[in-house]
Parts: sequence; C-alpha cells; structure tokens
Amino acid sequence: MRRIVPVVGVPLLLAGACALLPERFAVNAPLGHLLFGRGIDPPPVEALQSRVRLPPGFSIDVYARNLPARFLRFGSRGDLLVSAPADGAVYWLGRDEDGDGRADARRTLVDGLERPHGLDLHDGWLYVAETGAVGRVRFDEDAGRVAGDYERIVPNLPRGGNHWTRTLRFGPDGWMYVSIGSSCNVCEESDPRRAAIVRYRPDGSGSEIFATGLRNAVGFDWRPGTTELYATDNGRDLLGDDFPPCELNRVVRGGFYGWPYANGDRIPDPDLGRGFDERIRASIPPVHGFRAHTAPLGITFVRGDRAPAAYRGAALVALHGSWNRTEKDGYRVVSLHFFDDGRIEERDFAVGFEKDDHVIGRPVDVAVGPDGAFYVSDDYARAIYRISWSRPGGGGGSVR
Repeated sequence: MRRIVPVVGVPLLLAGACALLPERFAVNAPLGHLLFGRGIDPPPVEALQSRVRLPPGFSIDVYARNLPARFLRFGSRGDLLVSAPADGAVYWLGRDEDGDGRADARRTLVDGLERPHGLDLHDGWLYVAETGAVGRVRFDEDAGRVAGDYERIVPNLPRGGNHWTRTLRFGPDGWMYVSIGSSCNVCEESDPRRAAIVRYRPDGSGSEIFATGLRNAVGFDWRPGTTELYATDNGRDLLGDDFPPCELNRVVRGGFYGWPYANGDRIPDPDLGRGFDERIRASIPPVHGFRAHTAPLGITFVRGDRAPAAYRGAALVALHGSWNRTEKDGYRVVSLHFFDDGRIEERDFAVGFEKDDHVIGRPVDVAVGPDGAFYVSDDYARAIYRISWSRPGGGGGSVR
C-alpha cells in the first residue's frame, strides 16, 4: 500500500501566512511564481550587471527576453534550442552572427505540447520530454527547422503529483535517459518509475529503471572523459531551514539513493525511515551536499577549450532558489570543481539574483555555447543570460 505523509497547513502556507506556523512549515518565496507561475520582466541590463556578481573577467548580458525558458541545448551550428513549458513549446534561437550579444532570430519548432522540459538532439532527431510522454521529430540543424510529424515514442510517463518536470539526455552509451520526479514530498510510490532515472533505446523501446531513490533529479550530465553520471536532487521539504541538504549524486546502474527512507548521508527520514535500516545502509549517499532547499536544477560540465581554463572540466549548476525556508537561499549559479582525491568544491559563480529578500531571477539551466560563453535560463524573469569572459589584457572581447 502506498504510504503518504500529509502536508499539514499547505493552503495557509500558500496564502503567505508562514508567521502563524512552526518554522519547519515556513514559506519564503516569490509567491506569484510559486502559486501561478507568474514571473517578472528581466531588469534593465545596467541593473542586472550592477546586481549580479561574477568572478573577475566575466560579464553578463541578456541574450533573449520574453521567453519562459527552462532547459537549453545547443545545436552543432551554435543555434540554441529552448524548452518553454508555460508555452507548451520548444523554440529555436538563431546564433548571434552580428556580434551584438543577442540571438538573431526566434521561431517555434514544436508547440501544443504538455509542459515540455528536457530536450536533446540525437541522430537527426529532436527529442522532447513532456510531463506524460517523450516525443521526437526530425530536425535539420543546418536549416533550423523540423520536418514531418511529431511522434510520441514513450506515451505513458506517469503524470500528476508534485513534480511535473521530465528531463531527457542521451548518454555516451547511446541510450536515452529520462528523470522522473516523485509525486509527493515524502511517500512510498506505487509506480517504480517515479523518483527514478529511466533509460530507453532511441526509439523508445527497452525501458529500464536505471536508478531509484532520487526524489527529484531535475538535472544530470556525464563528466567529460569518463562514463560517470552526476545528477542534482532536490531534498524533501518541511523539516526546517537547514535540513535536509539538496544533493549531487554520482548515479550508477541499479543504485538506490535513499528517498523516501533517508536524507543526506543515510540519515533516517523522521516520517518514513523507521523499519528500513537495511535499505538505508544499502543506499548510496551523495557525493556533495548543497545547502538545504536551494533547489539545484540544471547541471552542465564545461567541455572544450574556449572557456577559461579554470572552469574546464568543472560543472555549472543552477540553483533555482528556496520556497520552504524562513530566509531565501539559492537563486544563483555555482561551479563545482573536482579534485583527484575525490573532493568536490562548490564556488559561487553568478550571485545576486536574490538580495535582501528581493528576487530578480531564478536560474534553471546552464549551457556552454560554442563561443565559450555560459548561457543561463531564467523562468522567473523570462530570459536567457549570456555570461562571457574576457582574457586579462585582451581588450574586453568575449571568447569566440
């Protein structure tokens, strides 16, 4: 039987009355976005540049506006594909050929979709992960256009519940990996595909549950030069400001990562952990912990030689920002640096989207462009930012 832990007081929480509730039920988030998916217009470029702090040598600009962007994928020609769940569409942004730091064109590739989120390109196809399905359509990268009918090759992904996003990415083994979040804050799922990463052959056949116990692994990527798969994971809510940590997990085939019985480094869950000692001991702890409720989403390893040397091989992670917390946290992009002794060091990269409880942006995904710049989607300010780097003494030009 499926056990669900009830969330007491949520209607009151969503009305913003957190002062009337215990700290462990607190809410402090941009409530319009939380309740209705509404965001704001991106700030003027001057305000953005004065507000967002970056490492020396980097600068930020707005690459595209008025676009509720979530996940990003670059094509081989430098055009950018963007999922926009709020619009039910996937957009194509033409590469910046005139050098003004903006996308040169925009058009809709596919629309009429059910909250499309993850997307990838593989063998001439554009693949899209909707809430309840995976679909694909032929895509001509040179022309930037689709051809033929959009076909749902995995038609029956589980719908409903708390976590609607489905992220899709092709692995170095040629399989299609799809992450499916839990239906709840904490519960025992009846569908084994929830709180898991599932993989398929490119035609949608051969379904295999690859890893489980991942409450909401929104972002994942393979570390360059290895077959190591890393996934972000959002920890459960309603246990206070500082617990549990959000997670970075190294995901292996058949691995179990603890949820819903354990949080963090095999710490038994206060609601569902009792009686599952053996499963908790057998679970795989995270390789890195983010601060609680920071909501790590997209993760991208920096590939190629156009980005600054200090970031090659590092991972960039978008922290979407907290809702279940008395003081906001997250709302930034961080870099993760991997060392030979197994250490992973987290460093701030783009900070200032939240300041003194005032939010101007919520990063969702990060992509590395063929120009060596980093592109960050923001579904709150409905924008995509371009963060470029200038060589010291190089006259201020971005890496191209």
